Amino acid sequence: MRVIVLGAGVTGTAAAYYLHKSGHEVTVLDRQSKAGCETSYANGGQISVSHAEPWANPSAPIKVLKWLAREDAPLLFRLRADMRQWLWGLQFMLECTPARTRHNIIQILNLGHYSRDKLQALRKDIGIQYDHLEKGILHFYTSQEEFDGARGPTELMRQYGCQREIISAKQAVELEPALKPIESQITGATYTDADESGDARKFTQNLAAWCATQGVSFKTGTTIKGLDFQDDRITGVRVIEEGRHETLRADAYVLAMGSFSPIVAKPLGLNLMIYPAKGYSATVPVKNPEAAFSVSLTDDEYKLVFSRLGDRLRIAGTAELNGYSTELNDVRCQAIIRRCRQIFPEAGVWEEAEFWTGLRPATPSNVPYIGGTRYSNLFLNTGHGTLGWTHACGSGAALADIVSGRVPEVDFAFCGPKASPVKSGFPAFQS
Repeated sequence: MRVIVLGAGVTGTAAAYYLHKSGHEVTVLDRQSKAGCETSYANGGQISVSHAEPWANPSAPIKVLKWLAREDAPLLFRLRADMRQWLWGLQFMLECTPARTRHNIIQILNLGHYSRDKLQALRKDIGIQYDHLEKGILHFYTSQEEFDGARGPTELMRQYGCQREIISAKQAVELEPALKPIESQITGATYTDADESGDARKFTQNLAAWCATQGVSFKTGTTIKGLDFQDDRITGVRVIEEGRHETLRADAYVLAMGSFSPIVAKPLGLNLMIYPAKGYSATVPVKNPEAAFSVSLTDDEYKLVFSRLGDRLRIAGTAELNGYSTELNDVRCQAIIRRCRQIFPEAGVWEEAEFWTGLRPATPSNVPYIGGTRYSNLFLNTGHGTLGWTHACGSGAALADIVSGRVPEVDFAFCGPKASPVKSGFPAFQS
């Protein structure tokens, strides 16, 4: 079957890999010149199954209100005359109940475990390289309140198979000696030894190159204008390629355009609750290898993650809900570097930081859209928020199963109608 994937970020490229592996003829469209050049370009680098607690949790409303006036706040709602932002914010608040938080943690965790297993199998199968490290992820806390708040979610994650261990400051420093300068400030930590880190852009571009050698077609520099439909089927995707307007046709279509997915979906009558959460990162040369971290770290109080990518350090985090602007805010950039200097003064050449920002496609629950739609041949693989890199392989593998009429192996609340076999020219789903 011919399948067009809209979007060549890490989730779209991974979906293309698994669709091809399932025997489909796959074409991937993207407006950039290469795969992985938007939100996947310079993210935090973590494969963080242990980062399963959503932004929307019982402690979030008070924090959000407290942060409203702070330009450097970890999570900043920059209120706009934008109905989509207000509706998203309302749904975010509804997701903050203990029951919804528990449900969302379980969904995020199940997909994370499955995805990490799929990534490891993929790496073994094709030998892909992307500066990956298998040293786990260490969450450290310099606030007693934040550490106490992490205990409940950690215990829930343990119940569902995530071996996230609660450890002392001393144990944290033994695992990552680079934390020694702030040992006295650490109130506690958690550690998940099975988690990983790596460069998402390198992974995406190397995977795209490998897929291309296997017959997957990547049409980069192609602007997607919209989808045509008739009755319950998508009939084509309108694009501009090298200045030419044309319509590309396939048997099935996968929407994997991140924050731009709701814009493409809206004319179809599909209202995806996705809003761009602008995240920031800094990439810095290693100054002193002995002082630089190699275990991937999460600073929960400041909502920052730290990953070692060869001879570079990647620090990423914070979220700004401010529409589709990708303009760098120097206050937020400097807040990242200020925190880095406090914790790791000799680790990096901080004055040479390369800043970047990307629009992470956030749902209010942090649970992505994966599965079918009311259109029998349109599928969703979008809304992964901060966990696109973590969930990419699992999402792609599950999506390929659904497109092929198979039931995915993971226990996850997939969207859309019940899957049934897809045949060229015939509806994929029956309601």
